[in-house]
Amino acid sequence: MEKIRMTTPLVEMDGDEMTRVIWQMIKDELILPYVDLKTEYYDLGLEYRNETNDQVTIDSAEATKKYGVAVKCATITPNAARMTEYNLKEMWKSPNGTIRAILDGTVFRAPIVIKGINPFIPTWTKPITIARHAYGDIYKNAEMKVPASCKAELLVTDENGNETKTLIHQFTDSDGIIQGVHNIDKSIASFARSCFNYALDTKMDIWFASKDTISKTYDHRFKDIFAEIYDAEYKTKFEEAGIEYFYTLIDDVVARIVRSNGGVIWACKNYDGDVMSDMVATAYGSLGLMTSVLVSPDGVYEYEAAHGTVQRHYYKWLKGEKTSTNPVATIFAWSGAFRKRGELDNIPELCDYADKLEAATIATIESGIMTGDLYSLSSIEGKQTVDSETFLKAIADNLAKSYN
Repeated sequence: MEKIRMTTPLVEMDGDEMTRVIWQMIKDELILPYVDLKTEYYDLGLEYRNETNDQVTIDSAEATKKYGVAVKCATITPNAARMTEYNLKEMWKSPNGTIRAILDGTVFRAPIVIKGINPFIPTWTKPITIARHAYGDIYKNAEMKVPASCKAELLVTDENGNETKTLIHQFTDSDGIIQGVHNIDKSIASFARSCFNYALDTKMDIWFASKDTISKTYDHRFKDIFAEIYDAEYKTKFEEAGIEYFYTLIDDVVARIVRSNGGVIWACKNYDGDVMSDMVATAYGSLGLMTSVLVSPDGVYEYEAAHGTVQRHYYKWLKGEKTSTNPVATIFAWSGAFRKRGELDNIPELCDYADKLEAATIATIESGIMTGDLYSLSSIEGKQTVDSETFLKAIADNLAKSYN
């Protein structure tokens, strides 16, 4: 067949370890035979990030703002052990965090639903998308140990030097701890707009939850900003699209989610989203079946898998051993980026290719051919575990059939 031509490049962010190996396999087996691939390439592997003093990460984010759509491989966020292993100049920050900050984006994570990979909650027949506000709260906190007999206060000083104080706690007869967290209206507003835009884009209801009955200033501010923006900018659009925005308390939404059939976007504050995204991923089966897309309030999209770099498999691969690494979420990162590029550039063939690629991947698993992590979760009869190369070739065969 004639390859599908692209008019605008995707921003391609390469990554680390086993996912970097899988990345190239996906391109060779599933993409290059069908698409005249046009990307602006950035190597976000840890070695090159170290070589460029992490400037490559910043450059990739700026390119994403320019072109509107990116696809990203999993990357290493270094710790002390990685400092030694890779001889790093310093402990570079998470690339995801850097890119999120530059794009002012919200992370949306959703499971890939496959027949025979059954959620632990039987009523969840449709995917639940977690929207995580990736700014502030305990991730940018300040904290201290406090000796007994001390008084802890919040202090705010305005531009004229005037001070406002409020008591946190009087530590009378015991040592203790304090923590200060913050957020900013601008970031909360960007979070709200990203959530509402994504709901309209996917035609899904959106639920937002906090604990405003207890946190009457901090959490209530989230509730108020969401309500103000929804009423002023999105209410009519939602009514026309036939979807709903719903606010409730965090404990109430947990109960509602468990009893639901899924099919909603669950918007969460930073910590809630961090925890609940892993809960949802595990309940649906595997992080290897979890998609992730970063969406900015002005409509920039960056697609990736929700999992890490699969370090253990990479060390086996370096020894020449076969691995059964699950590439599904990475395949869906590529398909999501192609679909969005096709929508923005009015290339229906690219959108159709993305649909066919996802369908071929799901059909392969549902036929009983799968990687080891899915084997233990699957109820499919006659299932078999295969290595990554065999799995990708089986997907390629199914994809080829869809074009015959």
